[in-house]
Amino acid sequence: MKTALRVFPDVLIIVVRPVTELVAEQRYERQSGFFSIQTQGARMKPSWDIFCSVVDNYGDAGVTWRLARQLVAEHDVQVRLWIDDLAAFVRLCPDADPCASQQLREGVSVCRWPAEWVSTTVPDVVIEAFACRLPTPYTESMLQRSPRPLWLNLEYLSAEDWVSGCHGLPSPQMNGLKKFFFFPGFADTTGGLLRERNLIIQCQAFQQDKALQQAFLQELNVEPLAGARLISVFAYENPQLDSWLDALASDSRPTHLLVPEGRILADVQRWLGSEGQLHAGTVQASGALTVQVLPFIRQERYDQLLWSCDFNVVRGEDSFVRAQWAGRPMLWHIYQQEEDAHLPKLDAFLALYLAGLAPEAAQAVNHFWQSWNTGCDLSESWQALTGHWAQIEKHAERWCQQQAAQTDLATALVQFYKEAGH
Repeated sequence: MKTALRVFPDVLIIVVRPVTELVAEQRYERQSGFFSIQTQGARMKPSWDIFCSVVDNYGDAGVTWRLARQLVAEHDVQVRLWIDDLAAFVRLCPDADPCASQQLREGVSVCRWPAEWVSTTVPDVVIEAFACRLPTPYTESMLQRSPRPLWLNLEYLSAEDWVSGCHGLPSPQMNGLKKFFFFPGFADTTGGLLRERNLIIQCQAFQQDKALQQAFLQELNVEPLAGARLISVFAYENPQLDSWLDALASDSRPTHLLVPEGRILADVQRWLGSEGQLHAGTVQASGALTVQVLPFIRQERYDQLLWSCDFNVVRGEDSFVRAQWAGRPMLWHIYQQEEDAHLPKLDAFLALYLAGLAPEAAQAVNHFWQSWNTGCDLSESWQALTGHWAQIEKHAERWCQQQAAQTDLATALVQFYKEAGH
């Protein structure tokens, strides 16, 4: 229940009553609606719900959290982010309360997605992220709303050819609702990539300011040797990681490897021969290679880590996109699927990404990526890649600028909403 208080002649403040005042109603509506200060006579902000089911590895939560914040900050909409694993969310937003049913974080109303659904208001736009399946009572409420909300199924990122043909297509449901497929992608016929308005400018300013980079690295207690190649590694397990680390350790140029806490840490520990478990702050050297374990850091600082490094190994979807915005050479460890269904997705991206790169350099990048993702020895393919370093660096910058010229995902979503007549 809400109470309206007129404080100023033209301003109406909506106050949400305390939970204790609602007990008598025999229903807990802590997630019942959006709240904001609205100028009387002004158009209400569009309301959006984003549903996210955390499967593993924080990727789904990472994408939806970035999207929710950008919609609020740049498009003046109200957003509720429904998430079923707040413990995973806290890794991304350390200030969050893992026990709260609803909390306001960076302008986003972050709500626990309960196992037993509680009745709530239905917004103007509903985003079902990565086919997470909306609660049945919620879709029933969508049927009762007039006008009915725009229902979008935000799909996983893919560079495959068929994506452009399926982007924006309607999917009529048995209950009478209509859902639309929304595909992120790399072509202007898709929904684009997540990219904040000033991201590229911020990245370039950071990369041109050596003092700023040094200050950031010092905050992480990172002090690389002069002339060392700085590499970040955020990847899944890899049985052939030893062959790459051997190549780095025997290289004539020193390498400082930064490994945020994650799944690949066990493979690094095996190669180092460490008896104790590696943890944030661990620094060990072998030959020309220095390995340093970093804590799991929030998204904004991870962006800066990518901007600081000469080469980035990334995984999944969120870090994959952010590495491209860094404009630096990279490797994508794609999420493995049954029957190698992920490999055509890898091939499709490489076909796009390597276009315009000199044939020998493109072959070297392709060989290293394929070797990493198929469990092959990495030493020779890494050496071949480093032989074309200058070309690969320039190509990464060109690719970043090429993608940045397209409409970003959040803007594309808002445009789709407006064009739908809402």
